[in-house]
Amino acid sequence: MAEETTVDDLIDCICAYNPKCNEHLIRAAFDYGARMHEGQFRHSGEPYFTHPVAVAMIVAEQKLDDATIITALLHDTIEDTKSTFAEVAEMFGAEVAELVDGVTKLTNLQLSSSETKQAENFRKLFMAMSKDMRVLLVKLADRLHNMRTIKAMRPEKQVQKARETVDIYAPLAGRMGMQWMREELEDLTFGVLNPEGRTSIMRRFVHLRDESGDVIEKITGDIETELEKAGVTAEVYGRAKRPYSVWRKMEEKDQGFSRLSDIYGFRVITREISDCYRVLGAIHARWNAIPGRFKDYISQPKSNGYRSIHTTVSGRDGKRVEVQIRTPQMHDVAEVGVAAHWSYKNGEQSENPFAVDPAKWVASLNERFDSAEDHDEFLEHVKLEMYSDQVFCFTPKGEVIKLPRGATPLDFAYAIHTRIGDSCVGARIDGIRTPLWTRIRNGQSVEITTAEGQRPQATWLDIVATGKAKSAIRRSLREDDRERFVKLGRELARVAFEHIGKVASDKALLTAARQLGLKNADSLLARLGSAELTARDVVDTLYPELADNRGDEITAAGAVLGLPEDETPKTAQCCQPVPGERIVGITYRGEGVLVHGIDCPVLSDLADQPDRWIDLHWHSGRHAAEHAVTLHVTISNDAGVLGRICTLIGEQKANISNLRFLDRKQDFYSLLIDVELRDAAHLHMVMTALEAESDVASIERHRDPELKP
Repeated sequence: MAEETTVDDLIDCICAYNPKCNEHLIRAAFDYGARMHEGQFRHSGEPYFTHPVAVAMIVAEQKLDDATIITALLHDTIEDTKSTFAEVAEMFGAEVAELVDGVTKLTNLQLSSSETKQAENFRKLFMAMSKDMRVLLVKLADRLHNMRTIKAMRPEKQVQKARETVDIYAPLAGRMGMQWMREELEDLTFGVLNPEGRTSIMRRFVHLRDESGDVIEKITGDIETELEKAGVTAEVYGRAKRPYSVWRKMEEKDQGFSRLSDIYGFRVITREISDCYRVLGAIHARWNAIPGRFKDYISQPKSNGYRSIHTTVSGRDGKRVEVQIRTPQMHDVAEVGVAAHWSYKNGEQSENPFAVDPAKWVASLNERFDSAEDHDEFLEHVKLEMYSDQVFCFTPKGEVIKLPRGATPLDFAYAIHTRIGDSCVGARIDGIRTPLWTRIRNGQSVEITTAEGQRPQATWLDIVATGKAKSAIRRSLREDDRERFVKLGRELARVAFEHIGKVASDKALLTAARQLGLKNADSLLARLGSAELTARDVVDTLYPELADNRGDEITAAGAVLGLPEDETPKTAQCCQPVPGERIVGITYRGEGVLVHGIDCPVLSDLADQPDRWIDLHWHSGRHAAEHAVTLHVTISNDAGVLGRICTLIGEQKANISNLRFLDRKQDFYSLLIDVELRDAAHLHMVMTALEAESDVASIERHRDPELKP
């Protein structure tokens, strides 16, 4: 769509809400941007200028002023072209030049870097916001378009951008009141970080619609009928919640889709504030309200100007339905948040009584943050304010512990140390003794009581919210029942091996255990008996050629297409590409063809030797886990940590072929781990599993340009 957007399309969009716009200046900016970016292309192959045009359209759809739209058109010119600040100022005014310069500086901030650097850069971000909020509005539109077109990027770059988006930009958009943008950003990142999960939710929605018809249309009709009876004029809109929102509810409540009820949201737009409460009365008179789910943001608005009444009722067939009730002016603020201050209507700057002055809003944020004495304290304040999906609580000594929303004292105990969690018998929150299932809130102080001899209970699995706590509890329960599970596992293994004409000997079981990253045969049998592993997993590990789903696996020898006849693919050790990543072949005298990743730094030295380049592609089928990748991992120097790391890799069905220590310090180890993988998705699974482990300080893919032939 971006490549088809002309200057006339953009002008038409702007004139629809601001007929008095400076059409001449906008056309001049469009022409200037197109000229500056001429010859530049995006990863997708499209002309680069399609991106600034798409960003300008996103800004225009929010009905913003001329200066912001021109900034969107020119936001990459100072950084990526021969354009200069002085030239932009001369042609389009100092205001636009300052805005473009502000967006450039914001783009160069590494908001997802290390904690200390991150805190420092967050300060710079808030300084940029306080100077002119429109800088951030353009940056958010820029990130939204990049996420909409992210599929053209390399897989590892997609993951990096998606994580940064869901960690930084989506919460920031939400904090500014731009809820639609937050939801779209989260959903786009969901499609990158968990495509299977998103597809699964979409399929369930289609199945639900086929099964019960258009529920939204039916409920909309029910609400309209009740409003008509009450004599209230209003517009009713309904929609299914976005896949990411549904997924998050499933995770928070640990429920399957079929048990999840509040997956539909409805919005009622009324004429007057008094009508909002009449609508509420009509809805509550017809349907039962769900306790604890009513919020009146009209009488108590959010700091970003958001006003609305929220209620959840038990609607058709017992389905929970969330209803938001507001006036048109409240709706405008709810759609664009703090940006409503700049929006136009019929050529005049909108005078919305509910719009918050951005300068005052940022000042109120900065006032709270300025009290922070150092960068780390500042970052803590920012996160408490911005990340509504996380809870920041304190130990009795004042140390900050970050947990997901919905976490309990048990999660807190396991976050400190597994030993504390296993022996937990009670907790005090802000000095008051509370049950272990109590949900922790932001800023609370938590103190854990332990007792010698205490062991985790099976019921704890329903109480905790973090993966670390769940895995530690399961591990402890497994140890308690180890003898029984080992006996059961041995019988399961015997039957499975006999089924394929093999014997489950001690040596066979030990070999399978090592392949799966387990320390011995008993560990393997215990996992079999506790149903954490299946007998098929064990058989497939030892005899992959017998596995039903391995018959069409592509071995490393046939993994690459496009090589000269009789040439066997050899992977370049400098970049270690894996299936799913773009590759190119380079011929070396005496070596044949080496397969390089397209982003390998070595290739820059060969740019002037095109005759050595060969166009290669990975085979499209399922690849065997035979492609080596070296991971650089820094872990805590603590008992059992290295074993857990190896186990985690094994649980992802990846084999460790080598392990080398780079550095050993008193409190950490730095090491290189060679892992054999199927493809880029498999690599992502392994790295994600390791990154989630609390004893892993850092993990990155290790590449060494010096290892070229």
